[in-house]
Amino acid sequence: MGTLPQRYTEPADEARRALVRAIVADGGLRDPAWRLAFEEVPRHLFVPYYYVPVPARPGRPGGWERLWGEDPDPVRRERWLRGAYTDGPLATRVRDGALLSSSSQPSLMARMLDALEVRYGDRVLEIGAGSGYHAALLCHRLGDARVTTVDLDPEITESARAHLAAAGYRPAVVTGDGTRGVPGRAPFDRIVATCTLPVIPHDWLAQCRPDARIIAPVSTGLVVLRVRDDGRGRFAEGRFLRTPAYFVPLRGAGGNPALRPRGLPGRAVENELFRFLLALTAGSLDPHEALSLWQRERRPRRDRFGITVGERLQWAWLDDPGGPYVWPLGDAVPG
Repeated sequence: MGTLPQRYTEPADEARRALVRAIVADGGLRDPAWRLAFEEVPRHLFVPYYYVPVPARPGRPGGWERLWGEDPDPVRRERWLRGAYTDGPLATRVRDGALLSSSSQPSLMARMLDALEVRYGDRVLEIGAGSGYHAALLCHRLGDARVTTVDLDPEITESARAHLAAAGYRPAVVTGDGTRGVPGRAPFDRIVATCTLPVIPHDWLAQCRPDARIIAPVSTGLVVLRVRDDGRGRFAEGRFLRTPAYFVPLRGAGGNPALRPRGLPGRAVENELFRFLLALTAGSLDPHEALSLWQRERRPRRDRFGITVGERLQWAWLDDPGGPYVWPLGDAVPG
């Protein structure tokens, strides 16, 4: 299961401590309890093998190279270990050249967990089991019984369960459609998604306690929602963090929209913040309207945008959920 021989334990521990120091230096892991989790949960157990991209060359197409912890070549084993503790995402499952699952960038995980604002006794649902590493961090903080992770692919949940057990953690690992949540384990105080969503699934709100917190990647950002009851029904609302976030899309939830529409200035299309707005408004605003909004509002950062989710409707907004700049997400219409 990717466990290291005794002679490799010390290098792994030092690599893990170096990773934590780098995340802290960059402003992450402000909560000491999360810092301890990153220091003590061994990431290499969750990536016994992973794939690194191989660039295309003349006469040779690009592809993926597999690195694994039991490679007979000591140089490649060292590459595997060093890569397991770099601050970057790791491709853990590739099929027909397409990336299906990955272990997210540790510093991004740290920012998400900080923003989750867990409290003692919270029950957490994770959407997208991945390698199991993120669930292990949650288990370290909250205990196995309070953590549920779900994924659509039975191969992913099987491997995540095995990785978690190898590291000494046994949360509930469920094979199922993450857009439907896990009603049998509800209610939840926190929901965190580790895959990109086109909209926020309404089923999640019904499985949340009042005042629950949801963090999910939408477009290329992370939205933080607070779930509330207003007397007329359940709704959730909140803003995006400034942090950019790129995840594997949630399967079954629709693909990402094209981010290179024709007829727009190349400088704008290459701007990372404008591409965020393009993805957030896809299907609702004409790309040229989105460009006019972006220019008129002086290239707004992510944290000026937010999302409101009602019982049936949901919409994104700039600055104020009541307008003047609002647009529907998915098939929803602002009410």
